[in-house]
Amino acid sequence: MKRLALAVPCLLLFTLSTFAQTEKISDDSSAVQATVRNYIEAYYTGDARRMEQTLHSHYLKHMIHGDIPMRERTAAQMVNEVPSGPESIPATQRKEEVTVLDVAGNIASAKLVTPGWTDYLTLTKTDGTWKILSVVQRIDD
Repeated sequence: MKRLALAVPCLLLFTLSTFAQTEKISDDSSAVQATVRNYIEAYYTGDARRMEQTLHSHYLKHMIHGDIPMRERTAAQMVNEVPSGPESIPATQRKEEVTVLDVAGNIASAKLVTPGWTDYLTLTKTDGTWKILSVVQRIDD
């Protein structure tokens, strides 16, 4: 009987702990998805400031496009190369699908699919905010 009396509180504590962890992962997953959406929407609308807010200071992007040699972009280059103005990408082409692949502590991975390319992103949580640390981009032909 004493074992049962001890088992019930332990089970309850385990259940609450698991629920809290699941809730935190869900919150982080939503925040990661929001960061990736801000990133692509900043690109689509030509909002360099919004783009900058999504990028980690050590951001690096690798672009892979068929037989073309791999190219890289830093955070500063990405911010400077944001298309100018909201009409640079027609609204009909502004489609994206964001999938959060994994969240583990302060690291997350996500996939962004658009009509012309696919980005594989690594994010890190710094000071409570998710930032994009790296992108490997496959450009469709």
